Amino acid sequence: MSSLKFGTSGLRGLVTDLVGWPSYAYARAFFRSVSKDEGRQVVIGRDLRNSSPGIAATVASAAAASGFEAIDCGTLPTPALALEATRRGAYAVMVTGSHIPEDRNGLKFYRPDGEITKDDEAAILAALGDVTAVGQMPASPPATLEPGAIARYHRRYSDAFAPEILKGLRIAVYQQSSVARDLLTDLLASFGASVTPIGRSETFVPIDTEAHRPEDIAFIAEVMASGGFDALVTTDGDADRPLVADGAGGIVRGDVLGLITARYLGADTVVVPVTAGSALEQSGGFGRVMRTKVGSPFVIAGMEQAQRAGARAVVGFEANGGFLLGSDVVLGDKTMPALPTRDAMLPILATLAAARAAGTSLADLVTSLNAGEMASDRLPNTPSERSGAFLEHLRDEAFRGEFLQPIGSPQSVDEQDGIRIGLDGGRSIHFRASGNAPELRCYAEAKTAQDAQDLVRWGLTAAAAAMTERAGRSQRP
Repeated sequence: MSSLKFGTSGLRGLVTDLVGWPSYAYARAFFRSVSKDEGRQVVIGRDLRNSSPGIAATVASAAAASGFEAIDCGTLPTPALALEATRRGAYAVMVTGSHIPEDRNGLKFYRPDGEITKDDEAAILAALGDVTAVGQMPASPPATLEPGAIARYHRRYSDAFAPEILKGLRIAVYQQSSVARDLLTDLLASFGASVTPIGRSETFVPIDTEAHRPEDIAFIAEVMASGGFDALVTTDGDADRPLVADGAGGIVRGDVLGLITARYLGADTVVVPVTAGSALEQSGGFGRVMRTKVGSPFVIAGMEQAQRAGARAVVGFEANGGFLLGSDVVLGDKTMPALPTRDAMLPILATLAAARAAGTSLADLVTSLNAGEMASDRLPNTPSERSGAFLEHLRDEAFRGEFLQPIGSPQSVDEQDGIRIGLDGGRSIHFRASGNAPELRCYAEAKTAQDAQDLVRWGLTAAAAAMTERAGRSQRP
C-alpha cells in the first residue's frame, strides 16, 4: 500500500513511493484538474533533499506533457515560489517534505492566487486514476530557468520594513539544510543585525519547529550558553516555518511568535488552528480570533471568511510558527502586500523588530505576554489506523473520564481536529493524528512549562499503552 496522501499541506509520503511514475501521475492530475483555467505557466521549486531535483524534473515533464510551460526556480523557500507564482499569474509546484525526515518527500500545489484548497485536493484525486498502473513518461525539453525569484522575495521585506530595525542585535543563524539559509543570513544583516551563520550541513536535517528533537534543543542551548547572541533563528526545510530562540537558548513557541507578529502588524482579526494557545483570546487584544482545523488550507479559508465579513487587517498562523498574511498591512509609510501562505521570514523579522523596538530582550518580551506554557511531542511510527481507533475511543465520554483520571477532570471537549480536552486548573491536553506522517501528536497547555511537559509525557505514554491494549484485545480469539 502506498504511503502517499494529502496531509495538512500538500502531498507527502516515502521517497520510494513518490519518485518516478507516482510524482508524474500526481502532477499530471493537478494539471488536468486546472486545464480549463487561464494561464499555462507553472513555476517549480524544490528543497535541499537528495530526492528533490529528480522529482522536480519529473514534475517539469508532466507539465510539458500537459501543455504547460515549466519554469525552474531552483532551490528556494516555498513562500518565495508562491510569491513568484502570484507575480506571474502562474501555477506552482514545490517539491518538499518540509520538516519530515529525508526518506520522505512531497509536492505542494499552488494556483495563481495561492495554495490549493481541500476541494482542489479532491479534484486532483478525481483526475488521478490508478497511480499503480505505471505508464510512459515522455521526455520533455529543459525547463526555462528563473533565477530572480529569491531576490524578489528578499525585496518584499526590504521594501516594507524600515532600515536598521535590527541594528545592534547579535543573531546566530542556524543554517543546517534550510533552503533559506543564505537568504536569512543576508536579510537579517541588511536590517543592521550582526549575523553569525552556524551549523551549515550538506546532509538534510529534519528541523521540526513544533516538536523539537532533543539534539536540536541541546545544540541551541550549547550555542546560546556563551552569551554572545541575543537570539538564534532558523527554519524548517522549505522555510515556511520559523524557529526562534532567545538569548538564553529558550525556544519561543510558534504561536507566541505569531501573537507577537500579529500585534506588530496591527492585525484586527487572527485565524489560528485549535492547537494555538488560549492567550490569543485572553490577552491578545484582537477584535476577533477564529479557530480552525490544523492545516494552512483551513486557516486560509478562515481568513477569506473574515475578509468577506469586513475585517480590515487579517492574519493567520499555526502552532508551528508559519505565518500567513491574509490582507495588505501598513508598516509606517510602507505597505506589505498579502501573501496567504505559510512564511518563516515575516515572523522572524517582526518578532526581532518588536523586541528591539520595545527596548527589551526577547525573553522579557515573551514573559510580558503572560501566554502560559505549552508543550508538544509525538509518537512516531503510529499508523493512522491505530491513532484513528484511539481517537474514536476517546470520543466516548465514559472511556475519556477513565483514561484521564490520573491527571484530572475533563471540563470541555473540542472535536474540531482530533480531541482537545480542557482540564481543571486551566490546563488542556490535545491528541490528533498528524496529517503529514504516521504519528500521533499530543499537545498540552498549563501554567508552567514543567506541568505542560509532564502532561505531554503522560499523554503519549498513556496513549501508547491504550493502543497496545486495544490491539491485543482485537487479536484474541
